[in-house]
Amino acid sequence: MSATEINPALVKTLREKTNAGMMDCKRALTETSGDIDKAEELLRKKGIAGAEKRAARAAKEGVIASYIHLQGKVGVLVEINCETDFVAKNDNFREFVKDITLHIAAAHPYFVSRDQVPSTNLDKERDIYRAQMQNQNKPANILEKIVDGKIDKYFSTICLLDQAFIKNPDQTVGDLVKSKIAELGENIIIRRFTRYMVGEDLGAEPAVETSEA
Repeated sequence: MSATEINPALVKTLREKTNAGMMDCKRALTETSGDIDKAEELLRKKGIAGAEKRAARAAKEGVIASYIHLQGKVGVLVEINCETDFVAKNDNFREFVKDITLHIAAAHPYFVSRDQVPSTNLDKERDIYRAQMQNQNKPANILEKIVDGKIDKYFSTICLLDQAFIKNPDQTVGDLVKSKIAELGENIIIRRFTRYMVGEDLGAEPAVETSEA
């Protein structure tokens, strides 16, 4: 069974049962031909099931890492936390941190997560989307669902955890974090980041320096 044939409702059910990421659930169901019990067992074997429960644990260790583009045009500074110094020195964790700095440099997020986006920004975006559809002859509730979909797309553009991971566009950065939590057995948090670009207009976009989970 291909990934495109997996029923979204089945993915949602598996996600609710295991707390695993959406793409992890979809892959597990694809590998098990849509058998939800076997998919749950597969996620448990991989250590992915229950990753979100670990996300409630305190993470006060970690690293601050930097990345400078080869031509010196873009620079990134990021703090990523884990639970122990042991994991902070782990090669797997360090490679993950490097991937995140590269992603931030390439994808230019403005916030770590959705809850950091100011309500004024969201209100402005909603007003724009409503204005774009004002001449469409559709019920108000349908229009609001369309607006909600556009807001989700907006989040996937500006929020790091919602963005498609540059090395695997089928996976969001948020799902990547969950997979690393499962692999390393510790909570991992992308706490904050700063991205600089030579010549950028400092007043044009939200200040990335305040992005903190």
